[in-house]
Amino acid sequence: MKKTWTPIILLAVILVLAWLTSSTALEIAATATGLLCVWLTARENIWAWPISMINVALFFYTFWEVKLYADMTLQIFFFILSIYGWVVWLTRRGTADVRPTRRLRPWGILPLALFLVAASGGWGYVLERYTDASIPYVDAFIATLSIVAQILLSAKILENWIIWIVIDVLSVGMYAYKGLDMIALLYLIYLGIAISGLVTWRRNYRADQAKAAKDTESAAPQPGTMNGAVEG
Repeated sequence: MKKTWTPIILLAVILVLAWLTSSTALEIAATATGLLCVWLTARENIWAWPISMINVALFFYTFWEVKLYADMTLQIFFFILSIYGWVVWLTRRGTADVRPTRRLRPWGILPLALFLVAASGGWGYVLERYTDASIPYVDAFIATLSIVAQILLSAKILENWIIWIVIDVLSVGMYAYKGLDMIALLYLIYLGIAISGLVTWRRNYRADQAKAAKDTESAAPQPGTMNGAVEG
């Protein structure tokens, strides 16, 4: 019951604050679908992906209106990665609803770090030089970091939540600075859900690992047996 009421309560809070801050219908819709999407993702629910596609379409137009071009372009990547995530989560899942969570391998850290530095620096330069972007390098860094996090999320990798926590903290400040009060609030709520997602995914990952280890142990030949038959 608690899990059922959580998104309803959060949505009610958002609607009240939207009325108090005179937010637009578009901003409210983007906020509500974004909240629902992240809440479902933290609970490993496959319906997070179709709702994600609706959400990124709404955010695309919102960011275009306020000249946050890196975030606007980011929604295109998110749309593609949402399709990818939908496919990945439904494959190699056995009898489970979605694919089991994995961990980021050490060899995967360096390429992601290099991509983050190169892409955010280059993207920020282009925005500063050729557009009227408001805060180009901050916008580009958060946008690139979000792509990294979304790639890991779509691939069902646990560490995506650590990156999302960093993004949410940075985003609250950026959107508050731009006067997007509802979106700043949304990212503050995202922060809480991201922390919850990290805890939930880590707990489920450990449970899956323990089950796999137990199954492997059960399948191993027992002392005094050979090929499953007791020696005479």
